Amino acid sequence: MDARLLIDSGVLLLYFFIIIFIGLYMGRKEDNLEDFALGGRRIPWWAVLASIIAAETSAGTFFGAPGEGFTLRNYTYLQLALGTIIARILVSYIFIKPYYDYKVFSIYEYLTARFGTRTKNAASAVFMITRLLASGARLYVGAIALALAYEMISGVRPSPMQTLWIYVVSTVAIVVLTAIYTTLGGIKAVIWTDVIQASIMFGSALVAVGLLYFSIPGGWNEIIARTGGFHFHDFITTGLDPAKHGWQQIVAMFGIEYTIFAGLFGATFITMGTHGTDQDMVQRMLTAPDIRRSRRSLILSGLADIPIAFTFLTIGLLLWVYYQAHPDPTLPKTPNETFCHFILYQMPVGLRGLLIAGIFATTMGSLSTALNALATSFTRDWYQPYINRAATEAQSLRAVRWATVGFAFLMIVVASATSYCVIVLPNVRIIPIALGIFGYTYGSLLGIFFCGMLTRTRGRDGLNPIAMIAGFLFVALISNLPNDIARIFGTKLYTPPVWLPIMEFPWWICFGTIVTFLVAVAFRSGRAAHPPA
Repeated sequence: MDARLLIDSGVLLLYFFIIIFIGLYMGRKEDNLEDFALGGRRIPWWAVLASIIAAETSAGTFFGAPGEGFTLRNYTYLQLALGTIIARILVSYIFIKPYYDYKVFSIYEYLTARFGTRTKNAASAVFMITRLLASGARLYVGAIALALAYEMISGVRPSPMQTLWIYVVSTVAIVVLTAIYTTLGGIKAVIWTDVIQASIMFGSALVAVGLLYFSIPGGWNEIIARTGGFHFHDFITTGLDPAKHGWQQIVAMFGIEYTIFAGLFGATFITMGTHGTDQDMVQRMLTAPDIRRSRRSLILSGLADIPIAFTFLTIGLLLWVYYQAHPDPTLPKTPNETFCHFILYQMPVGLRGLLIAGIFATTMGSLSTALNALATSFTRDWYQPYINRAATEAQSLRAVRWATVGFAFLMIVVASATSYCVIVLPNVRIIPIALGIFGYTYGSLLGIFFCGMLTRTRGRDGLNPIAMIAGFLFVALISNLPNDIARIFGTKLYTPPVWLPIMEFPWWICFGTIVTFLVAVAFRSGRAAHPPA
């Protein structure tokens, strides 16, 4: 084996050993479901903060954000970070206190107390299906490095079928390693490994920025010459077309992904959905000892989003400048793979292993949290109420561990299907996929939670699922989903009317929430909201 490859492999194996060891050590002595799901509510706030960052910074961000910077060559994606800060403040003061007051393990238990079991079941099912699809779709990204490494070592670009098998085998390896410590260690293993993984992820990204900058001949002057400099519209854009007027101008604005309005409104609803109604995110917040420290970790994670997103977008922009100055005929056609191509072919030995470890850190960090949340939600929302109502602590602990294994298998299936789609459609961008999946359903979740938390007598248990369906159907309409599905079969179902804006993904949760909320509050609740005893 080549000495350089041996060093990089050693760095990577050391990373895997440390992560598995820490995960199993921190998660030892778990006797009940509360320890597995909430860590006994004894996790320090700064560890919760690192875990939130690791969970939301997936491999999709590690490659997707540089892909956005490489493709767009600006920082307009950063506008979405504005809404994430606003949303976390709102989530901190609207959602977290009821979850602590009701002492929930699964946040959908709150809906049982507020409305009834039908609403809880609908919300829990939506979460599990959406989280499974979204996390599985992003999981394949971690295998990109191994597919390109195969090409580097063999000197031959793998065929589409070989690439698919590399993705599948890599996905299985990542899932199995992550499932080991997640299944045995629970949320404590997840959070403490997230602390290490967040540090590796951001540290390796900063190393990449430095190496790219000093690899560009002429440095800053060359960057300015190639990009034309940086202007206000590189960071802030309204999306309003001066050639259009009135409603048509607004319709055009909804059709642009990154605008200041999408950042202030669309991204606010996105983050309220993902950080207020998603068991994956909220569960780690509930491991903090009290409400005050939980809020602190959540709000600070929003502030951390800005430098993190800025760093990864900078990597993409610098990659574009670098390959303009150093043309590479072997550069992948897919922007998502450009950063990984640079890591494998241009990074110094040792640092290359560190960057690849950063890729796996982001993949495993988001995967472990998803597996833990899915297993917890299944056990509390379905196993204990319906499958085994008299379950002992030992039986519940066994059930949640087997559920982790089951969801790990389903993740592999979804990731494999996603890999096939990406190979067939190489120009697919990761960020719209990752956020778009949530967009179809999380507006329905957020609208129902808003009905429960912002009103006391509105929303009826038997009709809330209908409100959620209404929200989903409206999002399907404004996202042009029926025609997108029909296009796969070479046909078109209808032509959208000129007065109906076809909206990009940052707006889907916003309007899904509004429609769901309005339908839900139209009905009086069968029970009034009462604070827990």
